[in-house]
Amino acid sequence: MITTWHRPLLWFGAAMTVLAVVCVVALLVDQRQLLGVDVWEKPLKFALSTAIYSFTWSWLIGQLTRFRRIAWWAGTASAVLILVEMVIIVGAAATATTSHFNVSTPLNVTLWAIMAFSISAVWGATFVVSVLLFRNRLGDPARTLAIRSGAVLALVGMGLAFLMTGPAGDQISNYQGVIGAHAVGVADGGPGLPVLGWSTVAGDLRIPHFVGMHALQLIPLALIVVELLSRRVTRLRDVTVRTRLVAIVAVTYALALAVVTWQALRGQSIVHPDALTLAVGGAIAALAFAAAVAVLGRPGRAPRDGGELLVNLGARLNG
Repeated sequence: MITTWHRPLLWFGAAMTVLAVVCVVALLVDQRQLLGVDVWEKPLKFALSTAIYSFTWSWLIGQLTRFRRIAWWAGTASAVLILVEMVIIVGAAATATTSHFNVSTPLNVTLWAIMAFSISAVWGATFVVSVLLFRNRLGDPARTLAIRSGAVLALVGMGLAFLMTGPAGDQISNYQGVIGAHAVGVADGGPGLPVLGWSTVAGDLRIPHFVGMHALQLIPLALIVVELLSRRVTRLRDVTVRTRLVAIVAVTYALALAVVTWQALRGQSIVHPDALTLAVGGAIAALAFAAAVAVLGRPGRAPRDGGELLVNLGARLNG
């Protein structure tokens, strides 16, 4: 297995890590706020998120053995495009101005349009590399499935950001220079969770965006945990069993992503789920648990019923 890295993304990730440290310092010395939060909180979160994105894709591109030139250019384009977005976000923070959804002046309209183009192009570049993941083997079947399913869900999560860009509430009839919003049912800037800032009084479309994007880290991380447990649990040493478990994790993750998206669109806070949301979430958890028990109980055969459906879907993704 090739262990090289995509250098432009690697260096960009390092730069975003440094920026995150700078933002932490800025939070301590700059007390200005915008919409009820410190002006440097947003650049900090974006710096951390883009660092994770960059390091992950830098490593993945380095694993490819086919179509590496195409992947290299797609990764390089992503680094440049995200840099453009980060320059605008940091500049807006420095001037205590909102970067996203701001169409109050011709300059802000132009900057928002540049950001919209950049992130759309990043999605396209990420899609290209994700397709190439299906044209390359990425280790054993369990690892290959974990990476491929994570990439697909990450693309979905990135795409969910576009739900935030349309007019919200009375933004057209009561125009205030803003088109688009994170929150559903209330104006942006209300009470939110510490650090994350997700609304605690209404739906928040940043949640499915976040959950989806980080599938590419969390699903492979689940596999790593399983691989570590295999040192003590004999059944987990069977790659077929591990692959089936990854399929269960991937499908469960996709269903959970659908639930948090549905919850946000209904204007419901993540910390105040209603009975229907809890019932659906509980059903998904029960299905996942039953499928996992079936896999572990019969490691030599495909599980039946719901477990069999999850395994068959995983096999298709594993191509």
